[in-house]
Amino acid sequence: MTNNTMNNPSNIEHIVMRRVRAIRVLRPILSAGTLSIAIFIVALWGIGREVWVARVFQNMPHSGDLLAIGNFYLAAFNHTRFVVQALTFIAFASVVYFAREFVRTVSFIFTRAHA
Repeated sequence: MTNNTMNNPSNIEHIVMRRVRAIRVLRPILSAGTLSIAIFIVALWGIGREVWVARVFQNMPHSGDLLAIGNFYLAAFNHTRFVVQALTFIAFASVVYFAREFVRTVSFIFTRAHA
């Protein structure tokens, strides 16, 4: 005697499994890490629209002195508009959040593998 439900899934099982597969596909796309990357890209795009980035790198001191380069970037940041400063903070925060999520994911994978 064979089990009829194993060979011919019911309509409900078909619908549920289709939804499970859809969630499995959409989960990485809609994750918080992906959202932080999208915010980072939009913030960089906004900075690129407001600042002529090539000129910033052209005006940067090329002496190799890290203190002079740090002072240059601090002065450049202080002399930009508020929009650029806000976008810079948003880009930085999104990278920090993504790094945090990445470390949490990798640590979860390693703890599950060794458990």
